[in-house]
Amino acid sequence: MIINNMSLFKVPPRWLFLKITTNTGITGWGEPIVEGRADTVKTCVQELSEYLIGEDPLKIEDHWQTMYRGGFYRGGPVLMSALAGIDQALWDIKGRYYEAPVYELLGGRARDKIQVYSWIGGDRPAEVAAEAVQRMEAGFDAVKMNATEEMHYIASSREVKKAVQRVRSVRNEVGDELDIAVDFHGRVHRGTAKVLFRELAPYNLLFIEEPVLSENYEALKDLTGFGIPIALGERLFSRWDFKHILSEGLVDIIQPDLSHAGGISEVKKIAALAEAYDTAVAPHCPLGPISLAAAVQIDGCTPNVFIQEQSLGIHYNKTTDLLEYLQNPDIFEYSEGYIELPSGPGLGIEIDEEKVKEKAQSGHNWRNPIWRNEDGTIAEW
Repeated sequence: MIINNMSLFKVPPRWLFLKITTNTGITGWGEPIVEGRADTVKTCVQELSEYLIGEDPLKIEDHWQTMYRGGFYRGGPVLMSALAGIDQALWDIKGRYYEAPVYELLGGRARDKIQVYSWIGGDRPAEVAAEAVQRMEAGFDAVKMNATEEMHYIASSREVKKAVQRVRSVRNEVGDELDIAVDFHGRVHRGTAKVLFRELAPYNLLFIEEPVLSENYEALKDLTGFGIPIALGERLFSRWDFKHILSEGLVDIIQPDLSHAGGISEVKKIAALAEAYDTAVAPHCPLGPISLAAAVQIDGCTPNVFIQEQSLGIHYNKTTDLLEYLQNPDIFEYSEGYIELPSGPGLGIEIDEEKVKEKAQSGHNWRNPIWRNEDGTIAEW
């Protein structure tokens, strides 16, 4: 069996899908994407295809090592996201070849189901309390929300108060029946992060995500004494990126993204590294159905995963949601805040290729917004 074709489809709302075809007719799907840089990643996948066409798709580890180490310059979001989507598709092929879910090929199931959480609010969170109640009534046990809008290097007391009031409104509405995670989204800088951690400590948060940007991880040392678990990792792309943060004991939860951090092969290794440091894993996934399917495969065979992000109804998916691209949308049916492990081969999903081709005709040109502070300086989005 050899790879004989690799096709890419840029589909709304902001995704890139990859289909790898073999000469036996077995195909696999992946989701290589950097949000806002779809065409850049597409070009990277096309460059890597020059090596892959004509190769045996079952040699996943060797292909991963070759694509990563075969170039003098390595790592970073573009290459690792391209590699991630390819890796997902190769595992999909391998699972279909052996007629088994990917998690069975990675040691077998370590659980029967995985807890998921739902987003509330959006980039500019407003009616979060009402949305939290809706999610609770829908059976979810956990939600995540953005904490802030624009934040300067030192935020005003007014902005801090608004952020705290948002969280308070949710906690007051749902009591202790719902876990609340708060995403700083890298918008908050070191000085203000300390203030917000202190003010949010009474609200019994599940975790605070990206309290500072990953490149400023040394600031996490100032945030570990408030009793709030710290989560980080959506902008880290390999085990080498994670090892320093883990070895210094600065995070409680890591959040590798299956479409950014080298795919299934690499995230499995990152999770094993985290386990050695008694650290939990909550895979990042605000993306499409292939990325989520890959994450669920990792969840199935990784004991230190404790919860899974999912993007159904997320504020990014205004025009098209992830179920529209599936022939078996019930695969992501949530029950009492959990999702059952899929039993089908490969990634467990069946892509509606006709729908993908139809949507690819319109494509997308998604870019994240550019935010500025009141004084005109650039702000983190």
